[in-house]
Amino acid sequence: MHTIIVGLDIAKAVFQVHAEDGAGKVVQQKRLRRSQVLDFFGKLPAALIGLEACGSAHYWARELRALGHEVRLIPAAYVKPFVRRNKTDARDAAAICVAVSRPDMRFVTIKSADQQARRGLERSRELLVKQRTQLMNSLRSQMSEHGVIAAQGRRGYAALVERVRQPEAELPEDLVIALGVLADQVEALTARIDELDARIAAAAREDDAMRRLMTIPGVGCHLAHAIVAAVSDGRQFSSARDFAAWCGLTPLRHDSAQTQRGKGISRQGDTRLRQLFALGAATIMRNARHRADRATDWQRGILARRPMKVAVLAQAAKTARIAWAVLTSGQAYRRPAAAAAAAAGMATNAAG
Repeated sequence: MHTIIVGLDIAKAVFQVHAEDGAGKVVQQKRLRRSQVLDFFGKLPAALIGLEACGSAHYWARELRALGHEVRLIPAAYVKPFVRRNKTDARDAAAICVAVSRPDMRFVTIKSADQQARRGLERSRELLVKQRTQLMNSLRSQMSEHGVIAAQGRRGYAALVERVRQPEAELPEDLVIALGVLADQVEALTARIDELDARIAAAAREDDAMRRLMTIPGVGCHLAHAIVAAVSDGRQFSSARDFAAWCGLTPLRHDSAQTQRGKGISRQGDTRLRQLFALGAATIMRNARHRADRATDWQRGILARRPMKVAVLAQAAKTARIAWAVLTSGQAYRRPAAAAAAAAGMATNAAG
């Protein structure tokens, strides 16, 4: 057991330290400037340090671990029950110190710098996509104010841009100039998004774990890249269900005595992973509905008895569990025996 347990409340500039000994006696409470943190902990004997898993927490965890300390990241929601009334930085640090010493506490795995760089690649792409969508919607709405309507999708937008590039008499000159600027910005963002897409695809082809994940139906380069960037080898989860729960794809329970209530999926955990799993599952279930001969018995069954959206989330949860199994086992995805036999039979019949 560590002789010193430290709760560290981090921020942009001011940090709060709360240290206790093995008996729970407070031995130090101190405010530190950002420039003082590493010097302070460099002089401290090896200690157990707890931090909330928030912005810059992974960076500080790596730095403090390099100094010889044991560092554990705690979800902020798990620290909150230990905070006393009238929240302050000192009480936050004290709550972290109590939480990190709990034997049943769950911790967040510290991400490497490479993992965070990959996450930054995905977040940057996602931001650019949102900005492009905003610009395209703005162009559409301003054109509609002048009675110019186009179909949804890229073709409709391309038709609007063509009318902006080759303006007609009824479009005011100021509008044409303003929308031309928006169209130029959309083109520039598209080029940058394509660059990031190419980088993500190249990383997925080079990484062995990502290549194995892409053998799973419904998992493409973006999802495979996001999984590895988020959880690395996935061994911090004890089961496939734990990983699916971390993605927010398991039912939220509210039980009391003999009363049991399900409230749909929890929507907790990593939002981006959940969205990508749902997108891949939607493609699978649409194909299963239109080509029932290629669907598994499980897919046909759930589509027959549940709404499409429920079936998609069920498939997303199933894909997440398969992804964890592939990631931790080191083996590629293997199709179910029944589905493989059915596919082989269809191929034989087609050849005959």
